[in-house]
Amino acid sequence: MKNKLLAMALVVILAFSVTTTAFAQDYYFSLDKMVVHVYWNADGTSSLDYLLTFTNQPGGHRIEFVDVGMPNRNFDFNSIQASINGNPLSISRDFQGTGDGFAVEMGRYAIPPGGTGTVRVVVGRVSGVLYKDDNDAEYASAVFSPLYFQRNVITGNTDITVVYHLPPGVQPEEPRWHSSPSGFPTEPQTGFDSSGRITYTWINPNANGYTRYEFGASFPKSYVPADSIVTVQLPSFSISADAIFNLLCVGFFAFMFLGIPVLSAIAGNRRKLQYMPPKISIEGHGIKRGLTAVEAAILMEQPLDKVMTMILFGVVKKGAAQVIKRDPLQIQVIETLPEGLHGYEKDFLQAFRAGSNAKTRRKDLQDMTVKLVRSVSEKMKGFSRRETVDYYKAIMEKAWAQVEAADTPEVKSKMFDDALEWTMLDKDYDDRTRRVFTGPVFVPVWWHRYDPGWGGGARTVSAPSAPTGRGSTALPGADFAASVVGGVQTFSQKVIGNVSEGSYPSGHAACGYLWSILLADLLPQQRDALFARGIAYGQSRVIGGVHYPTDLTAGRIAAAVVAAELFDSAAFGADLQAAREELAAAGLLAAP
Repeated sequence: MKNKLLAMALVVILAFSVTTTAFAQDYYFSLDKMVVHVYWNADGTSSLDYLLTFTNQPGGHRIEFVDVGMPNRNFDFNSIQASINGNPLSISRDFQGTGDGFAVEMGRYAIPPGGTGTVRVVVGRVSGVLYKDDNDAEYASAVFSPLYFQRNVITGNTDITVVYHLPPGVQPEEPRWHSSPSGFPTEPQTGFDSSGRITYTWINPNANGYTRYEFGASFPKSYVPADSIVTVQLPSFSISADAIFNLLCVGFFAFMFLGIPVLSAIAGNRRKLQYMPPKISIEGHGIKRGLTAVEAAILMEQPLDKVMTMILFGVVKKGAAQVIKRDPLQIQVIETLPEGLHGYEKDFLQAFRAGSNAKTRRKDLQDMTVKLVRSVSEKMKGFSRRETVDYYKAIMEKAWAQVEAADTPEVKSKMFDDALEWTMLDKDYDDRTRRVFTGPVFVPVWWHRYDPGWGGGARTVSAPSAPTGRGSTALPGADFAASVVGGVQTFSQKVIGNVSEGSYPSGHAACGYLWSILLADLLPQQRDALFARGIAYGQSRVIGGVHYPTDLTAGRIAAAVVAAELFDSAAFGADLQAAREELAAAGLLAAP
């Protein structure tokens, strides 16, 4: 495997020798020191006391939130306290990591680029943390893993100290420690704390903050209540480094093309919602105002069907286009576009220009979507996604409230016309539209440009249309609601195909991101270039029309899982070190 890794490393190193583009500010910090005291209490619960010293790297994003992972969901939220340099901090349930946990909100004590801060986190009670010992039925097993962060946001070594405080009354000859994690001494330091409880202490000044280290000890179960010991535990398994390598080369792609389509059919609707870039544990502060309804829909991860329909309504209302046929969708775009169109609206219209075929239109709409998502991501830098989403949800609710409170059909229809795109931000938009419009509806004056079957068929569009003079006309509410909702539900099928059809994690994104992670460990000085190229390698699958943006996210998640398993493998660590030495001998990096 060493030779395989070396060969791949040489190829990718050469590929990364070209000049790369500078990227926007990202999250990048070091966890200089982590000390965690784990108290195993007489009632069978545990208590945690973390001391975390962060240094934010120059050019990195402000550290405004810190996610703290927990062993399980059975932690007492009200028992949590946090502070930075002695100043109290707020606790939030909005945990953005995997598994269970909570977030520490840094507030005005956020750590700026180049700054350092020490965060203390105390969790008073976590239950369901003791299990039956595998080797002795009379013993309880206490296993704990400290928090760790995503590998791509952390740099440098971490001085890690883990201190176990065993239950009161346990005698020195009774407890047993488990095997130490890689890099830690084979035996912990033993002693007593100020309360006379036995302590086990593991120390590694050269650990890191992205690896999951597992510590453990066993003691007689008579020192804790019998019902505090979990009797059913999920089976564990391990995978060798060679097996994982073979999985990546052969089995991974079998899984991509055989297993994932089945899962995609089950979870297709959910997948459609997830096309924003993956969130990280630290986000900005404050509300980003000034987004359009379409941009807010992107931020809220609304289905692409709905986003596309919102754009269609926008260009039709502005007189820039007219629907000639609804299935399949055909749009006639005017030659001279009106003023005030947004960039994404112009891109949308360009996709429907005369002469474009289905394949070209699909690619143009995909490019428009990727460009729109990137634009929203850039606008959100430094702002809180949670606060901003809540802000636009409030706008949506206010828009619906005005429509529902209207006294007459005319006023209700006018309110709906004015706030159409904002009302579409409602996740319950379909049912709510049907509930609200039960009586007669006065359709908007532009409705004939959206519905070819309304008012005498299609007409040629050469300039922004004005009201026709006939005024608004009543239509049964059920028919109007069905027309609006039907367009939202079927846009992609009519134009770009079923957005859930053929959607599966990208193997290119997975492999590119995995090699970025592995090679960044070998060549930390080229970390940014490696990740930029690895991500761009996967992004090509969206640009080429093969995958959706969410498929790339799924591929990168798969790569991160595989990388974590690899780095936890002692055999792989030995191979990686051997490859590092060979690269150094070849003059490709400094000698270790």
